[in-house]
Amino acid sequence: MSEKRFSVPVAVRLGIAGQRMIYSTWEAVECLKIHWPRNHGPKYRKALQSCMDALDGWKPAHKARRAFVDAAREAGIFLEVKPQH
Repeated sequence: MSEKRFSVPVAVRLGIAGQRMIYSTWEAVECLKIHWPRNHGPKYRKALQSCMDALDGWKPAHKARRAFVDAAREAGIFLEVKPQH
């Protein structure tokens, strides 16, 4: 199992923990399993599976990132980060 880095980190808001940047599939799995809000919709399950598949080398990291962003949007915790110039 190998950690796969995201090309662009994902910002999420996790309750009292506040904003957190997710840089890799491993961090995404940790976030999904430990820090995620209780409302687990269908996109949560897809994101968890996609991230695990990426860690195992079955899926590219960009697909896992996309699934993680979709799940974060579904849960209402995705933060849009504007690029800095």
